[in-house]
Amino acid sequence: MLVQLLLIGYLLAFIFESNSGWITAGVLLVMVMAASWIALGTMPDQRFKLFGYALASIVVAGGLTLLLVTQVVLSLSSWYSPRHVIPLAGMIFATAMNSISLSAERLTAELGRDVEYNEARSIALNAALIPILNSLFAVGLVSLPGMMTGQILSGVSPFIAARYQIMVMCMLFTASGFSAILFLMIAKSSILANLSDSDLE
Repeated sequence: MLVQLLLIGYLLAFIFESNSGWITAGVLLVMVMAASWIALGTMPDQRFKLFGYALASIVVAGGLTLLLVTQVVLSLSSWYSPRHVIPLAGMIFATAMNSISLSAERLTAELGRDVEYNEARSIALNAALIPILNSLFAVGLVSLPGMMTGQILSGVSPFIAARYQIMVMCMLFTASGFSAILFLMIAKSSILANLSDSDLE
């Protein structure tokens, strides 16, 4: 953990100083590819078949969310500002990754119990949203999230920190729900085909 954090600290310092759109785009590409691969860790037998669906879901849902936050909410002067884009993208892609992972695992489990697809999809979506919904209910009451805590410790007004945290929570909820819905929609045929093949075997 110590080594990884020190290495990423040096790497981010270099990326921030470079302020290059190409480097930022490259980092985002690596992040979304890794997130798509990790998201399917609960389905190792279908990882290669579903990778494209997970990638498309994270790119579309996460990308649109990132675009909305950086260009509309924060109104950044340049889309590739690494100091802003990379940390926000990390939060968005990680949330989308977890949502897809939970929804994929729950969907296959329900289909394995011979639950009808539409019902299984609804159950999977509900399961995928549990972590972010719990966070929405608990934020401020049970815990102060990392971003808000960091800003308060750095001397930012708690009111300003709270506003940024509201933005982050809405951002994460959007990315989580959108990515899970999109994945469950576009991966349907592949998941059902794999389930049918397993039954034949």
